[in-house]
Amino acid sequence: MSFRSTILLASVFLSALVTPSAGGKCVARHFGEDSVVCECNSTYCDSFGPATLPPVGQYASYLSTMAGSRLEEGRGQVHQNSSGADLRLTIAAFQKYQQIRGFGGAMTDAAAMNILSLSPGSQDQLLRQFFSAEGIGYNLMRVPMASCDFSTRLYTYADTPEDYTLNDFTLAPEDIKMKIPLLQRAQALSHRSLSLLASAWSAPAWMKTSGTITGKGSLKGLPGGKVHKTWAQYHIRFLEEYAKYNLTFWAVTTGNEPTAGQLTNYSFQAMGFTPEEQRDWVALDLGPALQDSSFPNTHVILLDDNRLLLPYWAKVVLSDVHAGRYIYGIGVHWYLDNFIPPELSLGVTHHLFPEYYLIGTEACAGWSHLDKGVKLGSWARAEEYAHDIIQDLNHYVVGWIDWNLALDLTGGPNWVKNFVDSTVIVNAHRDIFYKQPTFYSMAHFSKFLWEGSQRVGVSVSQQTSMEFTAFVRPDGSVVLIILNRSSSVIQFEVWDPAVGYIPSTAPSHSLLTLAWNTL
Repeated sequence: MSFRSTILLASVFLSALVTPSAGGKCVARHFGEDSVVCECNSTYCDSFGPATLPPVGQYASYLSTMAGSRLEEGRGQVHQNSSGADLRLTIAAFQKYQQIRGFGGAMTDAAAMNILSLSPGSQDQLLRQFFSAEGIGYNLMRVPMASCDFSTRLYTYADTPEDYTLNDFTLAPEDIKMKIPLLQRAQALSHRSLSLLASAWSAPAWMKTSGTITGKGSLKGLPGGKVHKTWAQYHIRFLEEYAKYNLTFWAVTTGNEPTAGQLTNYSFQAMGFTPEEQRDWVALDLGPALQDSSFPNTHVILLDDNRLLLPYWAKVVLSDVHAGRYIYGIGVHWYLDNFIPPELSLGVTHHLFPEYYLIGTEACAGWSHLDKGVKLGSWARAEEYAHDIIQDLNHYVVGWIDWNLALDLTGGPNWVKNFVDSTVIVNAHRDIFYKQPTFYSMAHFSKFLWEGSQRVGVSVSQQTSMEFTAFVRPDGSVVLIILNRSSSVIQFEVWDPAVGYIPSTAPSHSLLTLAWNTL
């Protein structure tokens, strides 16, 4: 063998050691937090496959832990007799609640920039992790209308003053060169249609009382007036422009965090609405504009702000039949959730207005000044995600949308330096990306709770620190998701009267998904 051939074989061998073939386990990296990240590059990333279930009489388990397990798959036998465990979770399939719409993230300018900062191979790898059959099943995507804090500049689509006919309306380069191509690629990778959700942060400055798209300020005039109707048409034009690229939107919200431009002087893009103003704008302007457009079936989602505003905000808007006829759902953000129990916000709102769905439209770790920015490998943040999702699901929420799909090592870019964390962190210098523990937190829900899955009852034999939620999927299979935030190992069994008993264990600081067929 020649020297050159020897060197070539050695190079191939070393390359295989560094970047094994696709389909293996997490390449763990530790950065000093309480768990690990999984490193991915253009040729390798841990993947899960379609997660098919064994036949009736067996069950599948998927485990992620602070210790480093990541969707670790297991199989076991369903027993016909109880194991005698003191703690038993009983599936009550006859108790039926809401149906799942889906899970996902946001294609912000920052997310698009970070994805595109990678090589084409790494870009494809990252998108596959979210959207392909081997990935985690995202089917909801939130898209900001024009700029937000996770942009690198301030802009809207209609910055020409007094352009009430929107003759100069035009999408930005960020849409045409970044977000639209990536959304098209995501759709091509997905085996089902993505449901896109649009949210505006601010109207153009010339439409606003403040004359700026940042800080406090609201629309000039009154609902039904020229400016409010122009702002409604701005939404229609956005939908029309994206439709030219074969991207249609399932829903639009009434605007991101209306209290940000009303009660607080945010340094980034914001626009204030009181619930009364929002009610009348929907009734007089946005609702009729959508009905008269090519998008009469596009859902209008109310609020798009923190859930502690419920049920008051919903009462003001939905008690009005003129506004309520155009609205389909209520969007909530997770910030400040600890200040109000979910039953007093989500639960009460559902019972008052059961015909309107509740959906989580934004969440991220690292937003608080007490715990700011990126923390590579934080399991505590993964538990925060899972805790909030389980709480929401158990209080009638039909879906949960994370914030930025991907950010850089600083938690940006963000033009106002409002840096936060993300489920995927990109290291463009090394052409790699890290899947955070929060990525796997999302996976335990998004990969297994298919659209149309219906929440069912679960009863517990004794008090436990475990948190859990159960669903029957459209094919009749059952999914039970369990969070153990304690430092103790918890032994338990699951009883599904349709199949039998499943003995199981929740390790300390773990997230466990159990799934089984019943037919």
